[in-house]
This record gives sequence, structure tokens and C-alpha cells, in this order.
Amino acid sequence: MNPSATQRARAPEARRAAGQAPTPVSAHEHEPGAPDVAGVADLTDGIDGTDGTDLAEEVTDGANAAEVRLLGPTADPVEVAEEVTLRPRRLAEFVGQAELKEHLSIMLEAARRRSEPVDHMLFAGPPGLGKTSLAGIVANEMGAGFRVTSGPALVRAGDLAALLTNLAEGDVLFVDEIHRLAKPVEEILYPAMEDFQLDIVLGKGPAARSLRLDLPPFTLVGATTRTGLITGPLRDRFGFVARLDYYRADELELIVRRTAGLLGAVVDREGGAEIAKRSRGTPRLANRLLKRVRDYAEVRGDGTVDLQVASDGLELFQVDSLGLDKVDRAVLDALCSRFGGGPVGLNTLAVAVGEAPETVEDVYEPFLLQLGMLMRTPRGRVATPLAWGHLGLTPPPARGPAGFAGAPPDPAGGLRDGPSNGAPLPPTLWS
Repeated sequence: MNPSATQRARAPEARRAAGQAPTPVSAHEHEPGAPDVAGVADLTDGIDGTDGTDLAEEVTDGANAAEVRLLGPTADPVEVAEEVTLRPRRLAEFVGQAELKEHLSIMLEAARRRSEPVDHMLFAGPPGLGKTSLAGIVANEMGAGFRVTSGPALVRAGDLAALLTNLAEGDVLFVDEIHRLAKPVEEILYPAMEDFQLDIVLGKGPAARSLRLDLPPFTLVGATTRTGLITGPLRDRFGFVARLDYYRADELELIVRRTAGLLGAVVDREGGAEIAKRSRGTPRLANRLLKRVRDYAEVRGDGTVDLQVASDGLELFQVDSLGLDKVDRAVLDALCSRFGGGPVGLNTLAVAVGEAPETVEDVYEPFLLQLGMLMRTPRGRVATPLAWGHLGLTPPPARGPAGFAGAPPDPAGGLRDGPSNGAPLPPTLWS
């Protein structure tokens, strides 16, 4: 049986008095007789970025291959559930993001001293950096209830209204992928965030009337991977906006060793450092690679993860020293070996590696751009000297833009999309 509204309202204070961490609450839990939350998934306290069973469709937005990639930044539903037990519960346990942690510690301590809910927060950044973990930490530090939902799950304004009316005072409502909120749902949030009031329209046509309900003070924590898609009015209503940065290798090493302790895996310092070095600055990938290396160590070794075991295990799973996987290297190899370093068009490059152009552009190219191995130019993709060196190839004499090997412009003024060997290409092959 669900607790009464009075009991739930007193729960945060009782948990604080007992020194206990708050219990996360499913987003669709509600009082008997309260309106059901249509379209809200049964999400766990483990969603991050674009995670969750019902949110797995997001992975297909130009990145279908990311669902099965070992180095894909998104988590599948099974991994979402596993992450719950690995997440830090307190700010002191959270590794990395030192500046953000300092800001949060001041805000949380000030809110506790005033006995008020902390201000609304927006966490932005790539998937897997800890946005959901920080939202849970905010709830734990405040001794408040924690409700989880997502932008795509809130289809109608009534879905959000049902959530808001069932919040207890001080609760934290976490909305993942908040940039994907429908416009009618977003407009419901405006008075709720500013005045803690909910505007409801009853009836239709001339008989329609507006009803304003008071809401208990609460904290909205939003997470987004696409800050630019959040509308200005919504973004301005957050009292604190922070962007999470990629992690340093030493920070990831601490995360790997902490996770190993929770999983009961034996990882020495060198083994943890090797895993961290190949994790692309992302804790989720570090934990994922640790699990695969642990499997390798238990099957092919004595269960201990040292430098040699970590290196051999990651090589077996085709993750090289820079964190590139099989398709990453295939993109570079096609660009350098088949097209002389470019420039080459996106469609041609995608066909060469057997992937959709959207997948190459959204899934594989970003990390290559971060490493400085690939350039996007008006004429097409160009490999940098770092790419040639990583593949162990010798770049041709520089004759393209910025000193990189590239194809000369077509005599007719078109853009060539092919090997830079000086031979003219048929017009049908131009980009």
C-alpha cells in the first residue's frame, strides 16, 4: 500500500533525522485514485543521458550501431540496471568535476541551512559523464525523494501534471533528455518552476475554465546532451546550469578501482590505468571496459587484472591504445589507404566502411575529431598526420589545404570526391 500524502511529506525529514539516504521513487508512483501517468515508463534510478528501456529509441537517432558498440556512449537497459549499484550516493564519493562539485557543495549546504529545496539545476554534457548520478546525489544530500522521468516519456501535459501533483515537499524531479519535451508539456513547467503553481484548463470551448493549483516546493533537475535544443525560456528558469567535462585519465583510474571494489574484481594500479587510458574520458565506458577485462581475466587468467591482462583483454575486444574500436580504425584506414587522406565526401566514406552516413557522422567522427585525427572541410573529410601515424602509414607529400594531402579542385569548378591521384573523375562521382 502506498503511504499517505502526510507520511510522504514527512519522509524526507525522517530520513534526515535518521541519517539515511532517501529511497528513489519511480516516476509513475502515485496515490490511490490519483491520475495515472500515461506514457511514463517504469524507469529505475539509473538513467543517464539517453538511457532507459523506453528511451532506447534515442540510440537510433542517426546512431543505430551505438546500441551494440562496446565503446558506444549510451547504455542499454541491462547496463542501466547494473549502473544503479555502481553510482556514488554522496558528493564526497563522486570522482572528478572538481569545480562543479565545489559549486554544488555550496548550494546544497546553503539550502540545508535555510531548510529550503535547492534551486532548479540543469546538467549538460555528452552521455556517460554522470548527470544522473549528480541528480541522485542532490536528492541524497538534501534527504529528499527522487523521481525519475524523461522528456520523450512526457507526451501530454497531463503526464507532467500527474507527476507534479504527487511530489512531496522538497522532492527532486529528474527529467532526462529535457530538450525533447513537447511544447505543451514545457509550458506547464514554467509556472511550476517559478511560482510552484500548476495551471490546468478544465473543459473545452466556451465552457472552458482555468484552475490554478498550488504545488509543494520542489527541485527540478534536468539533463541534456543537446543544450542548443533547449528553448531560452526554459533554460532561463534554471537557477544553476553546468556542463560536465570529459574526465582525465587519473580520475578515470580512481573510478575504475572504485568500481572494481564494488564488483569484487582484483585490479592493480597498472591495470586500472590501462583501462582508464582507453576509456575516452567517459566513466561509463571505463566501467564497461572493466567488466569485459574482468571477464577475460577470469577465463584466460587467474582473475587478477594487471597491465598485461588489461592490455591483452582490450586488444581481444579490439580497443586499441587510444580507445579506437574496429570501425573507428576502418574509417581512418579507408580515408588514408583508399582515398589518399582525402578530402572525401561523407557518403563515399560511409559506403567504404559499410555504415550509414548518419552513423559515421554522429557516432564515429566526433571522437576522431576530438583526437585531431580527422578534419571536416568544405571539400570533405581529411585525415591529419596523427591519423597516418596511428595507422603506421607514411602520409603523401602535402598538397592540399592546411598542408594535408588532398585532391586538387576539379577543372570545371566542382568538388572531387575520390583519390587524390590527379586523375579526373566522372561528374557522377562528384560530391
